[in-house]
Formats: sequence, structure tokens, C-alpha cells
Amino acid sequence: MPYSPKRIAQNILDQFDHYRDEFRSITSGARVRFEQARWNDIQSASTARINLYEDCVSSTGQNLHQSADAEYILDVSNWPDIRKAYITLIDQRFDDELAETWFNSIFTSLHQHDQISDDTMFVHSSRPVTRPPSRIPLTRGFISDGSLDGLVRQILDEHSFDAPWANFERDCKMIIEHLHKGLPDWAQKDRGLTVELIQSVFYRNKGAYLVGRVISQQEQWPFVLPLIHHEHEGISVDTLITDESQVSIIFSFTRSYFMVEAAVPAEMVAFLKQLLPSKHIAELYTAIGFYKQGKSEFYRALIAHLATSEDRFIMAPGVRGMVMSVFTLPGFNTVFKIIKDKFAPSKNIDRATVIDRYRLVKRHDRVGRLADTQEFADFRFPRERFDPECLAELLEVAASTVIEEGDVILVRHCWTERRMTPLNIYLESASETQTQEALLDYGKAIKELAAANIFPGDMLLKNFGVTRHGRVVFYDYDEISYLTEVNFRDIPEAMYPEQEMASEPWYSVGPNDVFPEEFPVFLFADIRHRKAFSSMHGNLFEASYWKGLQERIKDGQVLDVFPYKRN
Repeated sequence: MPYSPKRIAQNILDQFDHYRDEFRSITSGARVRFEQARWNDIQSASTARINLYEDCVSSTGQNLHQSADAEYILDVSNWPDIRKAYITLIDQRFDDELAETWFNSIFTSLHQHDQISDDTMFVHSSRPVTRPPSRIPLTRGFISDGSLDGLVRQILDEHSFDAPWANFERDCKMIIEHLHKGLPDWAQKDRGLTVELIQSVFYRNKGAYLVGRVISQQEQWPFVLPLIHHEHEGISVDTLITDESQVSIIFSFTRSYFMVEAAVPAEMVAFLKQLLPSKHIAELYTAIGFYKQGKSEFYRALIAHLATSEDRFIMAPGVRGMVMSVFTLPGFNTVFKIIKDKFAPSKNIDRATVIDRYRLVKRHDRVGRLADTQEFADFRFPRERFDPECLAELLEVAASTVIEEGDVILVRHCWTERRMTPLNIYLESASETQTQEALLDYGKAIKELAAANIFPGDMLLKNFGVTRHGRVVFYDYDEISYLTEVNFRDIPEAMYPEQEMASEPWYSVGPNDVFPEEFPVFLFADIRHRKAFSSMHGNLFEASYWKGLQERIKDGQVLDVFPYKRN
């Protein structure tokens, strides 16, 4: 049988459909898991859905490699024809942009990165910038007709679950009170006041969210109702959020991905972009579970920035890392992290362990306190885009990763991560109020990570960043571990004074032993910060606090962490 680009393209697309079916199956189960309060199953499903993409790509690549068309497929010169055939096949699809990214993944699983081009795959999308609407309903509108009470009852009646409302009347009253606080008087009195909600419910962790907007006389506000399910009590509306910055935090790069059914992903992302105009579409695709599409959109934004700007890579501000070297583009809100060839003597880990820990974070519940990352291989940048001092440092500390190829610099492996202000730098110029708020949130970050069974390991201020919303986020993962793997201990009393004065501890210390009593001096060189933090979060310095959390986690409890301010 002669080789057929169309047949190969169809094979690739068939495997994409298989992946999409599995993705939808996991996603559609979110409602039942929420209704039945199966919290541990929710976490397992989230991890399984993230793993699904790479598993399906790997399986597809192996099948193509072993197929009768393998000789043709492994000749990169044939891929422009396969690409053309593939474009024809996806032109009428509602997930065509995802199909392009899938094609890219299959190509790179079979060929070297230096063979990537717009002829062989989709470096730039072939999809039209604007396209006719799908006519598949994305949202549903609810009109007040002068009655906020009637409006709220319409919304809750439409969103019933196979679990009762814990207190329907109380929820209606609470939502109305929030509308009175969050909307101007003229909007509340508008008989045409409309709430437009995405028909699919957004599920994540122990919560469900109704997401949309309030529209009045051509002005709009976000409208998000978080729902919680108290076992044996029923489902409740926890609050109403109409503030854009708070909704942005819910869709943050520090959160796990939503389970939400999106028949036309591009249309859902476009709607969310209207609610959150400051967010890049890469973040929005990622937030609704299409993290590979988010990676594609991020890469396209990066190459567009390089093509339209003149800024150069510099070393990222902050204390130089002992494991990772971090550089950034001043005009692009991202840092690039590479593993050093040699670690500081105090770091008893290897390269493989660092990679495993970064991948662990990708799959774990980040509870708003761990920055999401994207892993890349074989970035190529013009030498001229590097500040000389930056390039010299990268070549010195990571010569196996940063390679000179004439006028091109090859970065063999890196992670990208949202740029934040390191907490230690933030505190240097913070006002008294800002300092108090940052220290309070620093402690909350540690506690919320612990509630998600994560122990940061190195909790120094320099390893936490402050976001544009003032939230404190952990971003250095080389010492991260599961909380349940750590042995928290009290420091035993010295038997005689000379033991306390000795340079070495008078007690044995195992590899997983941690002594919270040592945290104050270890974490805070500034005595003022130490005293303030102790007054806020002094229980973090007690082994009993950490042991209590461990017991709850081992008992199978999934602790509550809310991604919004609760009233």
C-alpha cells in the first residue's frame, strides 16, 4: 500500500479523539464526585487527567513508530504533506486549536526539536483569528425584571444537584445582600439587569463554581458563586464574588485546573477573557484543564514578544539559587529556570530528583500557594538577546544546559514560571502595613501547603514570591516533599549545660527530621519580622501543630482551603 499523508493524518486525529473522549470522561465525572463528596477521588481524577495527555501522546508515537507507515513517518521531509492533510481534517472542528497542539506533540515525540518549523508542525496557528460562532450555547441569561429576589431564585433553581440545598432561603438572602454591596444603586434598579452564566459548572477540589457576569446598561461585573458541600448537610452558596481581582485569584496560575465541560474551548476562553481582561489566554486555557494548549499559547506569545521588542535576558533579581539558575526578560512577565551543573554542598540531591519534584508540583493540588510551571526542551534564542553578564553566568553554572551555537543560544531544558517579587526583596521596601500583611500571608501560605500535604522544605523568605495581588506563593521546589514523609520532632532537653554550648547537636538527627523550634532564627534575620510572625503564626514553631496535620491527612481528610475571601 503506498504511503498516504491523509491516512497518517487521520490516524493522528483518531488518537486525538481518543484522548479527548478520555478527557471528557474524567471531566464529566466531576459533578457526581462533588455531589457525593468524594474528595480523595477528586484529587485522584485531577492527577489522572494531567497524566492522560502525555500517556496518550506516548502511546500514539509508539504506534506510529511501529506502523507500516513508519519509514515514511520518520522522514521529516514528509511532514509538510501530513500537515496539509491534517489541516483539511480539522477545519470544521470546534476544538481545532487543541488538535493543532496535539499534532505538535506527536511530531516532537518522533523528531528532533531542531527539525521544528511552520512547515512540519504548527509553530504559529493556522486557525483564523476570527471565526463564525459555533451556535452551541455557552451561556444562559437570567433577567431581574426589577426583582433581585426573583433573579437569584431563577439562578439557584436552574442549578439543582443530586444533593439538597442546605438552606435555600438563607443562600438567596446572602446573594441579594452581596448584590446590594457590589453593584451601584442604578444597576440594582435596572429592570433589564441580567446575569449571564456559563452553563457548565466549574469544579475544583472541594468546590463548585457558577461563573459568569452581571450586565447592566452596557457595563459588566464578574459574577461567581462558589458552592460548597457539607457532608450530611447539603450544598451551600459560600459567597458571591463580583470583584475582578478576587475572580482573577480563583483563576490564578497557583491553582489546580478546573474540571469544566467546554464544547468549544476557544469560545469559553473568549468569554472568560471578557471577565478577566488582564489574563493572557494561555492562563485561561490552562485554568480550564488544557494546559498543553496554554503552553502553545505561551510559546507563541514569547516569540511574538521577541519579534516586537528589544529587551534582553538578564539574571532574575534575588539571591542566586543553590540548585537553579533563573533569568528573565524585563518586558515579559516570566522567569526561566534551569538546573545548575553543580549544586551547593548543602544540597544533598541530584538532577533527577529536582526534575521529579517540579513534576510533582504540576500534578499536585497547588492550593493557590505553588506557582504552576511549563517544562520546555530546546529553546533557541539569538545570542544578541542575552545581556553579556547574564549569558556568562549561565554558561558558567549550567554549561551542559546552555549551549553556544554560533549566533544562537540553545537552552536544552528549562521551566517557565510567572515572575514574582521575592518576598525578602519585597519586605526591604514594604510599608509597615504591607509588611504585616505579607508576613500574615507568608504564614498562611505555609499552613495551606501543609493542609495539602506539602512541606516546602526550605522555607526561607527568598523562596517565596509576592504576586500582583499581594499573595505570597512558594516557587522553589528542589526540597519539597509530602508532609506525611517528614518526622517533626521537639528538641530534647540537654542533660547538662555543656551540651547546649557545643557546636554540634547533642541529639541524633535523621534524614527526614525537622525541628520546628529552630524555624524562628532560621527564617528571620530581622528580629522585628520574627516577633511579628511569631505573634501571628507561633504554632508553626511547635512540632505538635505539624503532627496534628499529619494525622488528619493520614486519616484521609481533605482539608478546606478557599481561593477567595470569605465573608
